[in-house]
Amino acid sequence: MHRIAIVGGGTGGTVLANRLASELQTEIADGNVEVRLITADPNHVYKPTFLYVPFGKKTVDDAKRPIEELVDRRVTLTIDEVTDVDTDQNRLSLADRTTSLRYDQLVLATGANLEPEAVPGLAEGAHHFYGPDGAERLRDELADFTEGHLVLSVVGVPHMCPAAPVEFPLMVDDWLRERGRREDVEISYTYPINRAHGLESVADWATDLFEERDITLETFFNVDEVDPDAEVVETVEGTELEYDLLVAIPPHRGSDLVIDAGLGEDGWVDVDRHTLEATAAEDVYAIGDVADVPTSKAGSVAHYEAGVVADRIASRARGQTPTAIYDGKTVCFLEAGMDEATFIEFTYGEEPYVREPSKPLHWTKLGYNESYWLTARGLL
Repeated sequence: MHRIAIVGGGTGGTVLANRLASELQTEIADGNVEVRLITADPNHVYKPTFLYVPFGKKTVDDAKRPIEELVDRRVTLTIDEVTDVDTDQNRLSLADRTTSLRYDQLVLATGANLEPEAVPGLAEGAHHFYGPDGAERLRDELADFTEGHLVLSVVGVPHMCPAAPVEFPLMVDDWLRERGRREDVEISYTYPINRAHGLESVADWATDLFEERDITLETFFNVDEVDPDAEVVETVEGTELEYDLLVAIPPHRGSDLVIDAGLGEDGWVDVDRHTLEATAAEDVYAIGDVADVPTSKAGSVAHYEAGVVADRIASRARGQTPTAIYDGKTVCFLEAGMDEATFIEFTYGEEPYVREPSKPLHWTKLGYNESYWLTARGLL
């Protein structure tokens, strides 16, 4: 029996499990291969939905579905927490099992974790939309926000959904104008480096739109701490910024599981950027946010990585030499407001072209969000 274990039930892990179930269906039926998906959460969560929750366009329930409804019946689904990865013995320890699980090939797809407490005062003084509770609290706060200074501050880099920080101020600008509040609200956007985004073309696009929409851009803005009582953000550069409503992109961290297994010092798995194989252990891959590759931590990256790793794992399960490689392909829609969006696509080393925002692209993004569950099932 060739045992394939996937840890993590997000986009990457779920797509990969379903792709392998299809690719290796004969081997699974003959009892020669097992594909096991292990996840601590019985629900699969589509995180880009949370961007729309503060504006009342989506609810947190829209973002989740039971993972058992999405996973192919040929996949062995285990709802449990992996507590240890032994790459020398090829074994996994689980919280609710007394015996460990052996694997022949392992894929870590454990995602990224929010760590607002890494910055003093951030958890107490800021809102965010990167999780269900944060998105709902921001929705309630925004509903009653009629005047003052709203600040969107990118505190943590890298982070999930790399377009979302640019999208939010453009969306909130539209949202406030629709309600006749915009004249009484100042909007600022801060970013740690010398431009508005890590991708230069996206930064240039956003900077022009910010200027048109009267959104203040602050660069070289690295948050050191937040004073929730005084409602002030302090930076390592020595500047201060007062706010009435602070929306932050909090610091992200990888997985303690990765650190303990010796696969990456900072919780992100060190991998070959083309094969996605771990550099510190054999028979181990990483995909999605937890993989340390030079591109965005976006859902599309996890999707395309899953396809590559599925091909490589299937080849090895059949005793063949893997040849599939990942070229860094990333696809991303960016909202330019409440009813227009743009679209970018790029690979490693490429600078994306930012198209003119349009209503059709906005509706295309919304359409994809609705059809995402087909992607998770491996049908798109």
